[in-house]
Amino acid sequence: MKIRLACATVALVLAGCAQTPPQPTVSAAAQPVPANVPAWQQGRTPDQAASRLAPHAGRLTAVPAAEIPVSNLRLPPGFKAELWASGMPGIRAMSRTESGKIYAGTRGIGRVYEITDSGGQRTSRVLVDKLNQPAVTYHNGALYVAAIDKVLRYDGIDRNPNAQPVDLTARFALPPEQHHNWKYIAFGPDGKLYVPFGAPCNICMPAEPYAQIRRYNADGTGMEVVARGVRNTQGFAWHPVTREMWFTDHGRDWMGDDAPEDELNRMTRTGQNFGFPYCHAGGVADRDVQRPRACDGVTLPVTTMGPHAAAMGVHFYTGTMFPAEYRNTLLVARKGSWNRSKKFGYDVVAVRTDASGGNARVTPFVTGFLDPATDNFWGRPVYMLQMPDGSLLLSDEQMGAIYRISYGS
Repeated sequence: MKIRLACATVALVLAGCAQTPPQPTVSAAAQPVPANVPAWQQGRTPDQAASRLAPHAGRLTAVPAAEIPVSNLRLPPGFKAELWASGMPGIRAMSRTESGKIYAGTRGIGRVYEITDSGGQRTSRVLVDKLNQPAVTYHNGALYVAAIDKVLRYDGIDRNPNAQPVDLTARFALPPEQHHNWKYIAFGPDGKLYVPFGAPCNICMPAEPYAQIRRYNADGTGMEVVARGVRNTQGFAWHPVTREMWFTDHGRDWMGDDAPEDELNRMTRTGQNFGFPYCHAGGVADRDVQRPRACDGVTLPVTTMGPHAAAMGVHFYTGTMFPAEYRNTLLVARKGSWNRSKKFGYDVVAVRTDASGGNARVTPFVTGFLDPATDNFWGRPVYMLQMPDGSLLLSDEQMGAIYRISYGS
């Protein structure tokens, strides 16, 4: 009897050991960089130390309209692009009120702009300044502004331009790290506010508050983590029919010119894991944070979006101005690469899939921001906003401008 009990005990211990997941192997390159080293250099190996690749500097001063070469933009036949507004350095994601005012956030310059269309002429003012990389969204009569360290709500601002903000920061329990913590925010079909918290590194083992997407009630209560393994999403939208959330995610740097690619993901249920830091793109195992069967349990992307493309805003087109083939088509703005010897992106593409979200086809929609012959760019498209007439506004962070894209008008 004692022998049988002893054997049973050993078997239980062995079973417990067998169920313990193996610990990841983390290389020296995945460790934090010293305080005097730029965060974007984290993840470089010693043989990459002499690389001249570095993030491109943004233009943080207003660019005169005459200096914006919008005529260089190329679209499919029947479409045209025109300069709609300018003079808003660093402009990013946009949101529209009932009266037609547009609010837009920025990153490096820390502003929120209010843009007014006065019958063919657009004017802008700075609603709030000196925030830490703010993003905006408008919902049920209130403007929400989310920075890295602050969440503000402006009630009734469409009727009262002097509305004072309600500070909701304490309710959101914002983690402190800044790298990849700049925001894109939006309300989903469920009335919840979705907020990403990127990985605080190029590649590392992120702590619990990071590399995830959360959702909150509109007042900041009821926080849920809806997705994990998300390195740095800068745009998401919900399919008009299925109501599933689709989002972009930036691939890590310093693994070469062509890998890993950025991702376009589809969240079919809450709680999915999208791979970071072990598994990237369509199943690429990381070289610096390794585990056996790196992509087990990972939801792989609908499609990859190209190497270091900086895929940003996404928009499902639901208007009637564009041809019928664009109905419910996903448009993706790719801001453009820096961690690549030959530039890639700097455009807007259309992504079409079958009814199940498979067989993705990526085709050009707006090009001309990058000259392939010289490898020079002049603009960096980032976000889109559909107007009531079915036209599309496209923001350009580099030029501080908005372009109007229309068809047959």
